[in-house]
Amino acid sequence: MVIALALALGAVIGVLLGLLGGGGSILAVPALVYVLGLTVEQAIPMSLTVVGVGAAAGALPKIVARQVQWRLAAVFAGAGIPGAVAGSAISRQLPEPVVLAGFALVMIAAGVRLLQDTGDAGTACTVGESGINWRRCAPRSIPAGLVVGVLTGLFGVGGGFLIIPALVLLLGVEMPIAIGTSLLIIVANSAGGLVAHLDGNNIDWSVTAAFVGTAILGSLIAGHLGTRLDTRKLQRGFAYLVFIVAAYVLVDTVLLR
Repeated sequence: MVIALALALGAVIGVLLGLLGGGGSILAVPALVYVLGLTVEQAIPMSLTVVGVGAAAGALPKIVARQVQWRLAAVFAGAGIPGAVAGSAISRQLPEPVVLAGFALVMIAAGVRLLQDTGDAGTACTVGESGINWRRCAPRSIPAGLVVGVLTGLFGVGGGFLIIPALVLLLGVEMPIAIGTSLLIIVANSAGGLVAHLDGNNIDWSVTAAFVGTAILGSLIAGHLGTRLDTRKLQRGFAYLVFIVAAYVLVDTVLLR
């Protein structure tokens, strides 16, 4: 029964990933906790596995098309991986209701971001004739990478809803490059957070394999079919769904426990 539920949940999360990108995984942890009855400690590494593998699959075509900024990804990941390890350590020390309440707030932030239109781009990391001006870029990209890494380890989210706005609005990276670079950063951060969460954690690998397998399959199928759909309407509807789930998590955590 648990395996069947994991297969179904993975397919749903995978479809959301394929249609909406990395943000679709924001529902993975609540689904694993409230539907499969897993603890947060068990759900976060499973979510990180889906996030990391999904991002890696999405990054491959971006790499082939040369739509990545390798040095900027390295800077973000260099700050993000220690942040993910630190976030994982913090997560293990916090009571589960606190982690869930914090996760709900992150979900609300992600939903708000999905409803926002992209504003003017920044200029800190704009590539000029001599390349990126790291004197201006590093002081902004390193703290941003650290914050995203901590959130990845703490809550099991990829952080794409924060990375892309940071790359575009704060640092001035063009959107196609920002998407590819974000996927590389998510892979690195997810790997760091996953390794940290595996330490002493009792994970059911058969359930994990079922969840991850159907998630990736669903993501690939939905990604192919999603080109025919109105992504903006999908994002708006998904944002409202995220708000509803976040509200449920907050009510359950704050009022019912």
